[in-house]
Amino acid sequence: MSTCERCGAEFHCAMADAPPGQQPTGAPGETPCWCTLLPPAVPLPGQAAVGCWCPDCLRSHIAALKAP
Repeated sequence: MSTCERCGAEFHCAMADAPPGQQPTGAPGETPCWCTLLPPAVPLPGQAAVGCWCPDCLRSHIAALKAP
């Protein structure tokens, strides 16, 4: 499990949370992370760029970027 750098929630990241004994490679055919299905949301504010955010935090951030 990964830990959200923004709120501390635990979540699954397909890029970081490979099956036990296996390192993620990013090779074709591997399941992409859920975040790859969302619109790009970079740059992240402040120090948040250090690690991943959970689905709720990332979706919230994307919604705030789209707000007028």
